[in-house]
Amino acid sequence: MEIFSTILIAIVVALLFSAFRVLREYERGVVFMLGRFYSVKGPGLIILIPVVQQMVRVDLRTLVLDVPTQDLITRDNVSVKVNAVLYFRVVDPERAIINVEDYMEATGQLAQTTLRSVLGQHELDALLAEREKLNADLQKILDQQTDQWGIKVSMVEIKHVDIDESMIRAIARQAEAERERRAKVIHADGEFQASQKLVEAAEQLAKQPQAIQLRYLQTLTEIAGDKSSTIVFPLPVDVMHALTRPSDRSS
Repeated sequence: MEIFSTILIAIVVALLFSAFRVLREYERGVVFMLGRFYSVKGPGLIILIPVVQQMVRVDLRTLVLDVPTQDLITRDNVSVKVNAVLYFRVVDPERAIINVEDYMEATGQLAQTTLRSVLGQHELDALLAEREKLNADLQKILDQQTDQWGIKVSMVEIKHVDIDESMIRAIARQAEAERERRAKVIHADGEFQASQKLVEAAEQLAKQPQAIQLRYLQTLTEIAGDKSSTIVFPLPVDVMHALTRPSDRSS
């Protein structure tokens, strides 16, 4: 009889201890009574009715999920490997426990399929140069699809885009050709602007003939600065006329 009483007391004490639960500030408890949803409790001390009530802990902190590398083909038929990292948190513990069996696994699988489907609609240049836009698109799509699970996707970041070595060389050649094209365009544009300035200068000099003489004298001054040079300059036409006039009168 004493043994039975001791066992009974031990069972009662164990049940009493199991009735008390402590939840941290970032935790919530989804309580079920006889299998049916009862309430969401926490944080702090939680008292449960033994056997009748059960509780499932839910972490409300932001969780980090590493999306495995996915093989995909871009819109311009380039095979690449892409991986990403996903940041999300539970905002509705009731839906996170009731509406989906394992919200961590479900969110991870959804992220993988969404990564392949969304990035496969873009060309390789967009994957390399427009990551911020793609990250925002992925975050928006995942957030909409996980809303029914009580999940809030706060951020998605594409980590790496791995390309074959042959494709890397092709991209390098393309970049080099693009730089050469830009250099030629800039050079041609400079020549065009210079020709326009020369035309404007010629028109201005034609309006003011004295400016030609001033420019001529300035050029002689610049040349004379180099003592090692031999200067040969033509005689101006006006001076030729001045020299030839006396001979015309004497005849």
